[in-house]
Amino acid sequence: MLRIALTGGIASGKSTVAQLFTTLGAKLIDTDLVAREVVAPGSPALAQIVARFGQKILMTDGSLDRVRLRELVFADAAARADLEAITHPLIRARVAELGAALRGPYQLIAIPLLAETGTAGDYDRVLLVDCDPQLQLQRLMARDQVGQADAQRMIHAQASREARLAIADDVIRNDGDINALATQVQALHARYLALAV
Repeated sequence: MLRIALTGGIASGKSTVAQLFTTLGAKLIDTDLVAREVVAPGSPALAQIVARFGQKILMTDGSLDRVRLRELVFADAAARADLEAITHPLIRARVAELGAALRGPYQLIAIPLLAETGTAGDYDRVLLVDCDPQLQLQRLMARDQVGQADAQRMIHAQASREARLAIADDVIRNDGDINALATQVQALHARYLALAV
């Protein structure tokens, strides 16, 4: 099965693109959902995260306070590396398990931090969702209800746009409306079906 990594910077439109592909019948594994699964209450990963970051990263119901943890790791590269060392191996193992169970000509694996993890070579193709940096900033501020300084810090904590473009086999530009996006998705879907044969 053709395995395509779907990536892009924060607030670039990855989720919208993924949804458009699934409406065409593409099989999707969303690593954000897998990441939530591996840190569920009672999981070994959550216990390790609490041991590293303290009880302050838990909600009152015992689940992970993702907003609080995100604030901590976006402000501290060493903390982010520690979190990734706990979660990334578990996420990769679960993605492999899910991928082995999927049927179809190709599968999309949504991986926001593909450039950062250096794992682009593990996939047959890399599909990048890209947009104008100023538009990305505006979308992030609106989506997460954060100020410009916080949004810029979140963007700069990720790989650069240039680094993402360097690993991309295919690029979807998300600067226009949903119809422009859908047209690009349909063209790539047809291409991926042909490549998968």
